[in-house]
Amino acid sequence: MKSDQFRIHREAVIPQESAGQRLDQALATLFPEYSRARLQRWLKAGMLVVDDTSPKGRTPVQGGEHIVIDAELEQEGPVLAESIPLDVVAEDDDVLVLNKPAGLVVHPGAGNPDGTLQNALLHHAPSLAAIPRSGIVHRLDRDTTGLMVVAKTLTAHAALVEQLQTRSMGREYLALVNGQFTAGGTVDAPLGRHPRDRLRMAVRNDGKPAVTHYRMVERFAAHTLLRCKLESGRTHQIRVHMASIQHPIVGDPLYGGRLRLPPGGDETINQALRSFSRQALHAEALTLIHPQTGETCRWEAPMPADFAQLLEVLRGVHSS
Repeated sequence: MKSDQFRIHREAVIPQESAGQRLDQALATLFPEYSRARLQRWLKAGMLVVDDTSPKGRTPVQGGEHIVIDAELEQEGPVLAESIPLDVVAEDDDVLVLNKPAGLVVHPGAGNPDGTLQNALLHHAPSLAAIPRSGIVHRLDRDTTGLMVVAKTLTAHAALVEQLQTRSMGREYLALVNGQFTAGGTVDAPLGRHPRDRLRMAVRNDGKPAVTHYRMVERFAAHTLLRCKLESGRTHQIRVHMASIQHPIVGDPLYGGRLRLPPGGDETINQALRSFSRQALHAEALTLIHPQTGETCRWEAPMPADFAQLLEVLRGVHSS
């Protein structure tokens, strides 16, 4: 029998907007911290019940069903510990805050079986093997830099997931976008998978609610540095939202379209833009309630060198 510290008890209600979805899809949305395979195993084993029954994963939901999970956590999948350097910003017995570099994938997956943040975390703190997804409660895209929080205990994990779901965890990003803004604003547009390209997300009427607030930090001749704050945390949210209002993020390989060079032909700026081969997006600030002390904590991460250098080039020639 495993220790009680590796047991979880979770209860939730399937929201009405999930009506018509398959049960396994609705569960994956409701409990994003657990993989769909793990949820399916619990469902088959009777450790996850729906209104006191154990239906099949393909069963459609109506919305309003009561979900109870009472399960033991086993280490999921052969994710191996690897000695990969981590930029740890803060760490205690409950949480670890790190500054993720560009190029580091968060979870192993197709094309990235190892060399990920999860592999690095298991080497840094082997006890994370007993925590869902090794304590990772939210993601950053491979080439997005900045702050992430990792839960080191099941109690901390549950608390941080709840903060994400209730939007009490604050995340602020710096984004360099194409075009000029004169003021801040809000993009309120639901997001879902692109109907033809499964690697992309898109604004869809039947998507999940997504809200991004932005304000202007600095304006250049043909670009604007924005500070974006999320109300939700959908995949590629800022990238899709900025592209949807015709201001894609500089260097974005999925949503940026063709490289946009500013008028005037300044070769220093043009070369800097050509050589910046990732999205100019940085998770600058993270605010949360510490799961053990109840204190409000805030961390900030400096802009990475390549992003800062690009701004210096833009700033040195044209700024306002």
